[in-house]
Amino acid sequence: MPIRVQNDLPVKEILEQENIFVMDEYRAAHQDIRPLSIGLLNLMPLKEDTELQILRSLSNTPIQVDVTFVRMTSHVSKNTSTSHIYKFYEPFENIRDKRFDGFIITGAPVEQMPFEEVDYWEELKKIMEWTKTNVTSTLHLCWGAQAGIYYHYGIDKTPLPKKLSGVYRHRVRNRKNPLVRGFDDVFMAPHSRHTEVPRELLEADGRITVLADSRRAGVFLCMAEEGRQIFVMGHPEYDRMTLDLEYKRDMERGLNPQIPENYYPDDDPDNKPLLTWRSHANNLYTNWVNYYVYQETPYDLYGENKNGGRQNKK
Repeated sequence: MPIRVQNDLPVKEILEQENIFVMDEYRAAHQDIRPLSIGLLNLMPLKEDTELQILRSLSNTPIQVDVTFVRMTSHVSKNTSTSHIYKFYEPFENIRDKRFDGFIITGAPVEQMPFEEVDYWEELKKIMEWTKTNVTSTLHLCWGAQAGIYYHYGIDKTPLPKKLSGVYRHRVRNRKNPLVRGFDDVFMAPHSRHTEVPRELLEADGRITVLADSRRAGVFLCMAEEGRQIFVMGHPEYDRMTLDLEYKRDMERGLNPQIPENYYPDDDPDNKPLLTWRSHANNLYTNWVNYYVYQETPYDLYGENKNGGRQNKK
């Protein structure tokens, strides 16, 4: 999938080195097609790392994607330069009158706080409400998934006895759903969190369909509103070394973290971590873009098409 980004976005060079097709603004403007418009509300502290991971995840279908990075105005990031954020990110107020084919809300390092105590919660509620009318399908990740389920369906997160960190075995629960098309019966996926949305509460809510879960890590993937709202409890976008960086960061802070499970060979942090989840992660993002964004969005986002399906360009 050609990814359209700003010409001078720092991670563009890394993507090109990985042989990912990145299209600059000039070339994209001269192609006679409408790219899919996807917004990314990046709540992660290391924003450039998340940009790279998400753009990499969106790069595996032939559809051109125009990505808009969105920022909160009610929160100041402490881990990414202000110049980077103001140069490459749009405040929500600037895009609230636009429509998007897809929208991604990332995780955030605030999961141990009640939602109402997060300084940008009120602004996030406005954005989640806005997605109901201005976005074809919204993909929520980790804390973003917990926040979305709490806002849309009133199911709160609960604390875990200890941090869940590692790569876990999952099973597909509803194989006929297009979101898990091509998945193996059992697949691996990373998690890194202190809280969870209880499995029994999700299964008891008739508005929500559980698609994949884990005996150890709980629900991984669920959806509602026929795919307009999709929730991923883990971090399929993580690269090989992300959990390693988190573990060693917590060690330096004196937090005495447990070694991420099923991650280092022989559970030895000196060993290079095994990458065991990339193929299913790519499949998840490809299925989302194809079946719940591309196939469902109208060709003209601002037109009068009432059929709910994508129209071919005349």
